[in-house]
Amino acid sequence: MTGRSSTVLIVGATGSIGRHAVAEALRQSYVVRALVRDRARAVRILPDRVDLVTGDLTRPDTLGPAVDGVDAVVFTHGSTTSERDVRDNDYTGVANVLKALNGRRTRIALMTAIGTTRPGVAYAQWKLRSERLVRASGNPYTIVRPGWFDYNQPGQRTIVMLQGDRRQTGSPADGVIARDEIARVLIDSLHVDAANHKTLELIAGHGPEQDDLATVFAALTPDSAESLDAAEDIVDLPTESEPEMFRRDLASIREGRPKDGD
Repeated sequence: MTGRSSTVLIVGATGSIGRHAVAEALRQSYVVRALVRDRARAVRILPDRVDLVTGDLTRPDTLGPAVDGVDAVVFTHGSTTSERDVRDNDYTGVANVLKALNGRRTRIALMTAIGTTRPGVAYAQWKLRSERLVRASGNPYTIVRPGWFDYNQPGQRTIVMLQGDRRQTGSPADGVIARDEIARVLIDSLHVDAANHKTLELIAGHGPEQDDLATVFAALTPDSAESLDAAEDIVDLPTESEPEMFRRDLASIREGRPKDGD
């Protein structure tokens, strides 16, 4: 998909990454829709050109108008490192939006975090489960796991994409990246064919930002259609041992996958 007449729904649009994603999508000539809980606040924060749709990620009955007719969904929402908050907001929001799409093929860009596969980290496991739902949905997608926000130095702007999620110190030593660059990668992924079915960790290297990210995306290994996990990840979370909540969502989303030709 390309910009201009394509409509992109930004989830988490008033957040620190979401605002950059809105700006980048507008710059690339997308029609931008924002899912917001507080319309009055959103009016103060977001540009006039953004179509504001009131809804709540935790209330599926409110999501229909937000997803109606969209060509892409960009998830930039995120909560704390509390397992309950990540489960009830980050994960549940992804599950509810995917279900609300009701089988319509839609381009997905999901932001999670570097270190998502760290063993035994409860909140990270719910982020990982949201990734699994996206992979199972049958939609074209890119999953972006950014490093630590805004720890980059002024000259540290070269976009670097890694795979395998091997950096797991839980500190900026894992990699750093600017917020606007996270947004740029999410929005670019919507129209770069080489980004489809890719999962990546996103950090910055020393040097200038690239004008074109197609070759960077192209160097990545695509996820297997036969697996719920990313191409080079090491994950030990058997589906049969997962929480009932996840298994129920997974079954529902698999049942509602877009049909060939949709």
